[in-house]
Amino acid sequence: MPYTFCQANEHTRGSAMRDYKLANVLTKPDDFAKDYPGLYWHAEGGEARYDESAGALQVRGTVDFTSFLNALSIGKWRRYTCVHFASLTLTLRGDECQVYATELPANAKAVQVAERPLVSVSASHAPQTVTVPLPQTDSAVQGFRLVSSGTTLLEGGHYSAQGPENSVLKIELALYTTTFKKEKYITHNVDAIKREVLGCDDPVASHFHMYVVDNGRTLPVQQISDAGVTVIPNDNVGGAGGFARGMLAALDAGATHVLLMDDDVHVLPESFKRTFALLSLANDRYRDAFVNGAMLNAGKPNELFEDVAHVRRDGIYGSLKHALKVDRPEELSQNEAVNVEVPNAYGAWWYSCIPTSAIREHGLPLPVFVRCDDVEFGIRCQPTYMTMNGICVWHEQFEGRFNAAVDSYQYTRNFLIMQASDGIDVTRPFFLRFDRTFHIYLRSMNYGTCELMLDGLADFLKGPSFIEHASGEKILMANSQKKEKLVPLDQLDQSIISQAKPDMRYLGEQKGRPFALKLLEELPHDRHELPDALLSDKPAPVYYCRGAYPARKAAFRKVLVAYDATGTKACIRHMDRARWRQLNERYAELTKAFWDRKDQLWREYSEARPYLTSQAFWRKYLHMDQEPQPVGADATDAKQSGSKAAAEGQKDDAVSADA
Repeated sequence: MPYTFCQANEHTRGSAMRDYKLANVLTKPDDFAKDYPGLYWHAEGGEARYDESAGALQVRGTVDFTSFLNALSIGKWRRYTCVHFASLTLTLRGDECQVYATELPANAKAVQVAERPLVSVSASHAPQTVTVPLPQTDSAVQGFRLVSSGTTLLEGGHYSAQGPENSVLKIELALYTTTFKKEKYITHNVDAIKREVLGCDDPVASHFHMYVVDNGRTLPVQQISDAGVTVIPNDNVGGAGGFARGMLAALDAGATHVLLMDDDVHVLPESFKRTFALLSLANDRYRDAFVNGAMLNAGKPNELFEDVAHVRRDGIYGSLKHALKVDRPEELSQNEAVNVEVPNAYGAWWYSCIPTSAIREHGLPLPVFVRCDDVEFGIRCQPTYMTMNGICVWHEQFEGRFNAAVDSYQYTRNFLIMQASDGIDVTRPFFLRFDRTFHIYLRSMNYGTCELMLDGLADFLKGPSFIEHASGEKILMANSQKKEKLVPLDQLDQSIISQAKPDMRYLGEQKGRPFALKLLEELPHDRHELPDALLSDKPAPVYYCRGAYPARKAAFRKVLVAYDATGTKACIRHMDRARWRQLNERYAELTKAFWDRKDQLWREYSEARPYLTSQAFWRKYLHMDQEPQPVGADATDAKQSGSKAAAEGQKDDAVSADA
């Protein structure tokens, strides 16, 4: 008899029982992850290979499926939902095989395998479907292991639980992705979602709609839009504006949850199914929780970067997890053991599922264009977060993608806006880091980045009326003119480049540097204060994303060549003492103005926040009263309305938030 996922009570007694699928078993690796089979299974002395002609996974010998994508996070299911026990269903054919239950306790180093098989499956040319209850366990993760006497074909399978029909919540899930000229990613993801989510037999298919908010107005609306997908042409209002548009559409459409997702990611359609199942079975404690998917590195698909982060007391915000290799059992179990229910937590909007009830209660994003919009929203809402193995996306790595127009200006301005708007105060540690970062860039002659940091502070000092009326797109375009331009090496002065060849050991991510070198880099030295007699005109190579590193080779030089992480692009920096003095003077003026007006600014931003996050503000800001969008319309109306909007205003000269 199958286990039930919750006890009968006065609300569920007499209700019809039903099976509910928790997660599917994935048998075919995605192309980008094909070299990382450990995400799917571990060949324990055996062999596993997807057979295209058979449409099944070919298993020889012993293969273990206690993996990031194919194990069941039973500990999380017990915590977040009514599920306490689960069953495993597999469809098999071929030679005789045995199925063993496995488990992985939190922080364990190895998978534990049951002594006796759950079931033995006889040889058969025809598919055989077996369903067996998994043993009761206190472990964090459950899975299974196949042992084939020859060759067994695994056609598919799933984990499920059984319980009363009326204990399942009614969920309407709206996925919103905001894009700006990322057609390659968007069209691929839309196709995958149409095929594997909207076209599947699971309950999610009839309770899921995908919206693409097209900030670039470049997507073919009629070609993409249909009954399950709607393209909304939009002005380039950044991530905050695009997701605000999505939230408004979700409210208008009657969705219970809105799932915000980056455009430049590789999606796992199974993640949407697991998210839907998790929301449908959530218990009373987690009924209003947010679900945040993990971001893994597309270049190293086994490396998990983050799922939930938080703002610390020292003002630094960052991940609760650090580069876990989730194809390793010990790090897979560690991933499940990390507590994400901490104060001041937030979920980045590469995959963040938010109940629309929270939007109604706490409002929409602040109009900050990009950077800190998701951080601020999390700090404001103070939600409980749910995470789980197998709910994720793969994102291009961030290393080497420093953009001063965003990472310096937007971060400085928006992090201060977040503090003032939400009444938190970590300004002293913030300014300690601001001071240190500013002077590292200044002494390395990166004057444009220093100017953008000060511009961000200056615009914060203008108060909330500035972001109420400012065009984030125009600001980003103007700021992009101030940042350093990295160009191919053949476009630079070869007499300088030839003398400053990069050492690839110093480019990209650096780990394990000796303490003496770290200290040398951090010491408060500045070449601008030295006389010319102590400085050399010979250029030195440095890493663009990290000040004047390596410091020992760049010291006492008046010319630096700043290389990107690949060593194929660079810019040349020349010492400019006049600009150095001007930036120092402006820094002193702006920081004094901040401390003089801090209390007043905190009051102004706090008072303005309710309006700046209201539906009335955003509908006006997005010109929704002037240009009706296909929100809540049927597929035909959606196509016609979207096509008209696209024809009325193509915008090819806008600047992406990733510019």
